[in-house]
Amino acid sequence: MRNEAGFLAEGPRVGIRNFTRQDSEEFTALAAASRPLHAPWLFPPTDAEAYATYAARLINDPARHGFLVCERDGGRIAGFININNVVEGAFLSGAIGYGAFAPAVGRGLMSEGLTLVTRYAFGPLALHRLEANVQPANEASIKLVRRAGFRLEGYSPDFLFIDGAWRDHERWAITKEMTERSEGAVGRRRAGTNAAACS
Repeated sequence: MRNEAGFLAEGPRVGIRNFTRQDSEEFTALAAASRPLHAPWLFPPTDAEAYATYAARLINDPARHGFLVCERDGGRIAGFININNVVEGAFLSGAIGYGAFAPAVGRGLMSEGLTLVTRYAFGPLALHRLEANVQPANEASIKLVRRAGFRLEGYSPDFLFIDGAWRDHERWAITKEMTERSEGAVGRRRAGTNAAACS
C-alpha cells in the first residue's frame, strides 16, 4: 500500500495515481483474489511477470495512460482504469478499460475514481472523448459508465477477442462538452437550493 502522496487527482474517498512497478505484489494479489468477480469479462495480471509486462506498456507507451484507484484512507488499491489507444490530432480520443477489486465492490469507489479519471482526461491530458466498450451481459460495468454520464452510442458485433472468442460489445462514450453540461446543471441546482434556503 502507498499513501496519498503522488495522487494526480483526489475525491472524498479515493485518489488516482499512475501505475508503478512497485505495485506488483499488491495488484497481483488483489487480481488473483478477484478472479471470480472478473471472469469472464477481464483478466488482469495475477503474477509478477505478467504484471511487469502489463505495467511497462502503461508506463512507456504514450498512447496509454494507466491509473490506479486508491483509497485515501490507507492507500489500498480499489481498482484500475486505463485509457488505451489514445489518438491525437482531430480525434483526441481514447478507449477506457477498468476493473474493481473484490474488497471495493459495492462501495462506490470506482464511480468516484471514474469521475476523477474523466476529469483528468479532459483536463491535463487534453482529450475530447472517452469510449468504453462493454459486453452487453456485463451489467455492473454498464451501470458504472451510465452513472458516470456516458451515453450509449451503438453496438459492435464480434468486436474484441476475449476468453477464446470474438465478443459483441455495446459502445458507450462521453465527451468534454457532456461533462461540462452535467457539472453546470449540478451547479445551478445547488445555487437554487442555497437561494431557497436563504429566502
